[in-house]
Amino acid sequence: MMPSYFFAHGAPSIVLEHNDYTDLMKNFAAHTPNPKAIVLFSAHWEQSVQTVSAVGEYSTIYDFGGFQDELYQMTYPAKGDRNLSDSIQSLFAKHGIESVLDEERGLDHGAWAVLKLLYPDADIPVVALSVNRYLTNEQQYQIGKALSALREQDVLIIGSGGTVHNLRGLNWRSEGIDDWAEAFDNWLQSKLESWDTEALFNYRELAPYAQEAVPTSEHFIPLLLAMGTGDASRQAKLIHRSYQYGNLSLSCWQFN
Repeated sequence: MMPSYFFAHGAPSIVLEHNDYTDLMKNFAAHTPNPKAIVLFSAHWEQSVQTVSAVGEYSTIYDFGGFQDELYQMTYPAKGDRNLSDSIQSLFAKHGIESVLDEERGLDHGAWAVLKLLYPDADIPVVALSVNRYLTNEQQYQIGKALSALREQDVLIIGSGGTVHNLRGLNWRSEGIDDWAEAFDNWLQSKLESWDTEALFNYRELAPYAQEAVPTSEHFIPLLLAMGTGDASRQAKLIHRSYQYGNLSLSCWQFN
């Protein structure tokens, strides 16, 4: 069965960087079974109703400003997969989850920056999925769980976001790690590895420095979505964790 993954996408410039995390992402395909298609939840596509992309070929969205000129020249012209989009809608309907199709939207940087590092040739069909910060954490998990059958069809499911993502709290000159960010991620690691969903669904009340780490939830949600796809076996593995700018976490989790 194809594992699912959570990737922190950091800043848009990650696609130009050279570090241990980007090396991991660039080597990912060499150590992972070749997927038939990729389903990706991006923190940067927020909708009030679960939305499923159904485009033929994606345009590239530059949903950021002030970065290197080279980023605005990059494209990721992945193809969609309408049959898979329809299958996803059917799975959602089976589990009582309302969804709609979108035939126009391109890939935002939460999607294409990750995919360009993982699969730079853009030769694997992609179906992008939205997130909704106004659902409960348990509902997020259930959305992921509804898609778990896709893993048996060699579909790679990815959540793209960030566990510690506080842009106002970044220290752009820092080379160290802020204690509060590490404390939150350590708590998160213990609850993921023990698959303590009760604690995770209530992380805002239970986790240390939750408000600092997750001031808004849209970047945290893809972790719960990816986790939900692994509900049957409940095995979480931390593949990588590092930080930029004092507290911006770059982490990769695998769910078997």
